[in-house]
Amino acid sequence: MAENLKKGDKVEWETSQGKTTGTVKKKLTSETKIKDHKVAASKDNPEYLVETEKSGKEAAHKPESLKKVESK
Repeated sequence: MAENLKKGDKVEWETSQGKTTGTVKKKLTSETKIKDHKVAASKDNPEYLVETEKSGKEAAHKPESLKKVESK
């Protein structure tokens, strides 16, 4: 679980294809739209906008689904 993520942090999460990695772009604390998908983020229920490393696509994820990856 990653509660204290910040812009630029490298994270990983599970997808149907396995683990994926990406970079935190920002913390979302209000309702937001990504393409046509509504993200119901709030101050009490924040989500993180992440950019996937492989495709460069953006998606929102709940903090409990992200794991910070330490840089080597």
